[in-house]
Order: sequence, then C-alpha cells, then structure tokens
Amino acid sequence: MAVKIIIIRQVPQEKEPEIRPLLLKMRSLAHAQSGYISGETLINFDNPNERIVISAWKSIENWNHWLNNQERLSLQMEVDQILGTETLYQIYYNG
Repeated sequence: MAVKIIIIRQVPQEKEPEIRPLLLKMRSLAHAQSGYISGETLINFDNPNERIVISAWKSIENWNHWLNNQERLSLQMEVDQILGTETLYQIYYNG
C-alpha cells in the first residue's frame, strides 16, 4: 500500500541558508531510495516559517527503510540542531 508522508518544519528566514544544502542533499538521497515516488515542498502562505514536505512512497516498509537510513539520520540531526526543534512526521494512506 502506497503512503504519503507529511514532514513539518519551522524554518526561520535567517536559518534558511544554513539548512538549504542539507535539505537538498537529503532530497537527492531520497530520490535514489527504493520505493520513492515523489516529493513536494510547500511554504505556509500565512506563516512563511512553516514548511511541509509531502513525499510519496510505494510502501510503509520503503519509508521506514529511508527513515532509518544512517546518512538521512545524520543530515536530519544537523537540520534539527540548526533549527532548534524536532522535525515532525505524519504518515497517511488512502483508506
């Protein structure tokens, strides 16, 4: 069963230049993962600090494999450290 993952981050404008290369690298690595379908980043119109990423995966197993990928974990830890908050993940599927 395909799943969509909603990733939520609070990104103050002054932190954007520092995390952008990390997020681009993470996205590039995700593209190469088995089961990755697509990804899209959106900025909240009313609160430009809020960013969401919507990524689609062929299965929850594919997502979990990526979620636990050591290179991704390392990049994610850097992102969270720079932002000072933990990235939130929500998993959705078609019922």
